[in-house]
Amino acid sequence: MRARSRTRWRLVTGRIRRRHQHRGIHSLRAKLTLVNVALLALGIVAATAVSLMGMRHYLLDRVDTELVGSRNALKRTGFTQKQIESLSAIGALRDQFAPGTSDADSLPRPETILVALDHEGEPIGFAGIAPIERQHRLADAVDDPAALADSPVPVDVSLDSEPYRAVGTRLGDGTVVLMATHTGAVHSSMKKALRLDVAFGTLLLGLLALLTMLGTKHRLRPLEDMVETASAIAEGDLTRRVPAGRDPVTEIEQLRVALNSMLHQVESAFETREHSAAQLRRFVADASHELRTPLSAIRGYLQLYDKGMLRETADRTRALARMNAEADRMGRLVEELLTLARLDQQPQLQVCAVDLSRLVRDAADDLRAQQPQRRVAVQADGAMVVQGDESGLRQVIGNLLANIRAHTPADAPVRVELEREDGDGRGCGRVRLRVADEGPGMDREDADRIFDRFFRAGGGSSDADGGQPAGSGLGMAIVQAVVASHGGAVTVQTAPGEGLTVTVALPAAARTVAS
Repeated sequence: MRARSRTRWRLVTGRIRRRHQHRGIHSLRAKLTLVNVALLALGIVAATAVSLMGMRHYLLDRVDTELVGSRNALKRTGFTQKQIESLSAIGALRDQFAPGTSDADSLPRPETILVALDHEGEPIGFAGIAPIERQHRLADAVDDPAALADSPVPVDVSLDSEPYRAVGTRLGDGTVVLMATHTGAVHSSMKKALRLDVAFGTLLLGLLALLTMLGTKHRLRPLEDMVETASAIAEGDLTRRVPAGRDPVTEIEQLRVALNSMLHQVESAFETREHSAAQLRRFVADASHELRTPLSAIRGYLQLYDKGMLRETADRTRALARMNAEADRMGRLVEELLTLARLDQQPQLQVCAVDLSRLVRDAADDLRAQQPQRRVAVQADGAMVVQGDESGLRQVIGNLLANIRAHTPADAPVRVELEREDGDGRGCGRVRLRVADEGPGMDREDADRIFDRFFRAGGGSSDADGGQPAGSGLGMAIVQAVVASHGGAVTVQTAPGEGLTVTVALPAAARTVAS
């Protein structure tokens, strides 16, 4: 099952890699590059538009200034058409246009067209010169010459698809005169500026795209490391972690730390699950073994009885006694298993004030009655009250003494002590129960496994008295489970030849009552 899961994960991760290779435009790196290029392109377009508008306004303003200056110079003379026709009027007109070298710029330039119109809007001779074709086209291009003469600003006109700026004025006799200047140089300059901006903007966009790709490749490398780490973990390498970058970004570094913490938790959870599964398999095997022994004994005696081999009354009595003993043993084992299962579910305890001194003295009296030759010393001055389940705490003390009874010689002394440790002055503390024997003790390996279920030190199956079973190996496991359910802790101190000391620490009650 695990191999199929890993194979499926390899196929999925390989499919994801191929999808990213074929769809690079959908990657985060490509999208960031496209966004940056698009933003810069919008900026370049906006800047180009503003610069071209400013350039056009500046150049056309110069043309308009020249046209308005020429119109005002002609208007200030106050001449009529007839006066201009005379030579003297022409000379006066020249003096008015160019009285000195300083006003030479007011004269119309060669690219300027000047035409006079009659009252019907038709071109007429001006200064003794007949109108030519260009002047006719200018007259035709202006829809309302009178309105143009009254307008203070020039307007755009088109002559043979060529751009011009035109103004109008009136002579002294009301004759309308139109003047237009070619603006092709302005548009040509704007086209050159536009081509330059487009070329420079394209170069900038290319450089930005290249730099963005290189920069995002470096910055997003930790994300690629995370993908590789996740793929490796999916393939079974739970120890893989995301490496730290050389120049970490705050957000990506936070993501890396969080991901590594999550991976550590996943690895720990997986190891815990594997350990629990192995422990469960061992537990089932041990329970099956423990139940098989009494069942085999009972089945054997029943087969003897069925075959008529127990003819004597004494044999039948002995067989019945052994079957009852094995049934009792199996019943105790089942009860202990049920107790452990109930404690594993963390049930709600029937909590009340329990005096451990009374429970210790009762258990010591039971041990003296069972083994009169054993010396049992009890040191429990005053009441030692804890909040807990009385039956569970009584079982803890009983299991500790039963463990001594089963695994130490009958004459080995036992010492049971109770002491109270005050807490932080608020009426709470801890009560310590210490059970020590002077038996053979245990080595370090056995001491580390003393709380394992179905564990017996040295693998023995009989107690010191011989002939009787040494127990199911669940007693100390029940002790640890009950103490843990009360919020306490159990520790063991032992060495070969130095006996065994078990210390149980439980939270003390806020008040103590007399026993």
